[in-house]
Amino acid sequence: MIDKKFKIANKIFKSRLIVGTGKYKSFSECAKAIKTSGADIVTVAVRRVNISNKNKARLMDYIDPKKITYLPNTAGCFTAEDAIRTLRLAREIGGWKLVKLEVLGDKRNLFPEMIETLRSTELLTKEGFKVMVYCNDDPLMAKRLENAGAVAIMPLAAPIGSGLGIQNKVNIKIIRKQTRLPLIIDAGIGQASDASIAMELGCDGVLINTAIAKAKNPIQMAEAMKFAVISGRKSYLSGRINPNLFGSASTTNKGII
Repeated sequence: MIDKKFKIANKIFKSRLIVGTGKYKSFSECAKAIKTSGADIVTVAVRRVNISNKNKARLMDYIDPKKITYLPNTAGCFTAEDAIRTLRLAREIGGWKLVKLEVLGDKRNLFPEMIETLRSTELLTKEGFKVMVYCNDDPLMAKRLENAGAVAIMPLAAPIGSGLGIQNKVNIKIIRKQTRLPLIIDAGIGQASDASIAMELGCDGVLINTAIAKAKNPIQMAEAMKFAVISGRKSYLSGRINPNLFGSASTTNKGII
């Protein structure tokens, strides 16, 4: 297979790794990790991160939005109304229309509330937003989001921040086969091998925050994730051998002594 460019809403990105900006010890550490990761998209929690008050430390002072694409998200929103209001605010502050939507169902598990998520996607799309949608790994709902106008499908691997890795490979494969949209694993990645697996399943990208920010060495983990995504993508495009229950010699019996 020939690799296709990583395109979201008609914009092309070099890196298939998207990095979050929360949970770091400082903005400085965050900026170093992002630079090391090679990511050119970062998520920004509009409700939690200062991006407008110039009298306080701002993410923009460390990560230049002219060089890195900011992806405003609705972290902490539990209703469609809150999510829509938050993204309208982001549009007013920075003119952002490419956004990440997440509407959560409960505070303990942070699973997506899919009815509200679908409704928000429909309304935001009508307002001209390009909506990348955090969702569960349900192939039927993923298709509904695509039909509602989403520009990217972002199923969880596992609960947000859990680090459990991909729990349902089968559903991810089904979503991959049925959607024409960019498929990006969002939430639950714990280590570099998880990112590689996501890419080997045919995902177009991976979004990682906690696994990098809360690692003992965030900068080194950011680099590990960078290469894991590249490696997994190359593995997927190379076409793996068919799995077999029995051994197969590396050389033939022809001409054996």
